[in-house]
Amino acid sequence: MDGKILISNIQNGIWFILGLVAFALELWALVDCLRHKPSSFEAASKRTKTFWLALTGIAAVIGGLSLLGGGSGFGFFGIAAVTAACVYLADVRPAVKEIGNSGRNQGPYGPW
Repeated sequence: MDGKILISNIQNGIWFILGLVAFALELWALVDCLRHKPSSFEAASKRTKTFWLALTGIAAVIGGLSLLGGGSGFGFFGIAAVTAACVYLADVRPAVKEIGNSGRNQGPYGPW
């Protein structure tokens, strides 16, 4: 019986760590979305800032609730929340960041 308890504790710890990583990712996406101007989203043809704020905000709430549940709430909604944050960070963030930097002084090797 002791082996089962040990394995259960290790498994719960792994789920908690995964939930913590997912929540950090979702929170990063939300905070980054807050930093950019609404016009940058439209100029990059990436929906609107309101859309991405709602999506990343809901993802962060789901991640927080999952974390409060011990990290084991990685059901369909948890996976959808992580996916939404990853789509923002991998696709939308670079495009919006590039548009936001285009107004600054640019040299041949980047901003100066």
